Amino acid sequence: MDLSIKAGTTVGVIGPNGAGKSTTINLITGHLTPTSGTVLINGNDLTGARPWRIAHAGVARTFQIVKPFRGLTVGDNVAVAAMFGPSPARTPSAARREALEILEQVGLGGKDELTTAELSVADARRLELAKALALRPKLLLLDEVLAGLRPVEIDASLQLIDDLKQAGLTMLVVEHIVQAITAISDEILVLHQGKVLMQGLPDDVLSDERVIDAYLGRRYSRKSHT
Repeated sequence: MDLSIKAGTTVGVIGPNGAGKSTTINLITGHLTPTSGTVLINGNDLTGARPWRIAHAGVARTFQIVKPFRGLTVGDNVAVAAMFGPSPARTPSAARREALEILEQVGLGGKDELTTAELSVADARRLELAKALALRPKLLLLDEVLAGLRPVEIDASLQLIDDLKQAGLTMLVVEHIVQAITAISDEILVLHQGKVLMQGLPDDVLSDERVIDAYLGRRYSRKSHT
């Protein structure tokens, strides 16, 4: 893979299960160490750096399987992140204020005193996003944040992602919902068997015969032309 993400753009990543989508995020964020090649963040070589070093370089991520701090409230989950990032809050009370603002932003306003066990699937994914945003990232990596959501919840999450995009945040978004990824992406990257199958504008990628054969299927091709 040779991937460059331009500042202020959103790159969508699609591909079959096992294609390497989450592995790509894990390599960028230091959860896996590459056996070859380099990972550059703002021109700095952070290949093999620990996840917290990469987070301090301005990279935040969500996890496909949510990973809250189970012993903390929703508000404290986000406050912890606000105290850790490259420009951390100076005091716990300041971190708490930032957490409340971010929870409001992601649609969790008023739920800061709940335990993470009390959250719905949709709210647990919003908390995952809130923790990432509390790091004030320059690059945000989203790993299937729409998985398991109902249509109305998907629409709300897409609006939030679009708001972040309009604010200039650089994002890499892994998602299986093709219509959703098309709506928010400037470019789409298709992975297949651990390699880049194609990268380009959404319409060009989704009409490519290789992508249809490897991932979308002929049913999608027929549907998109009716």
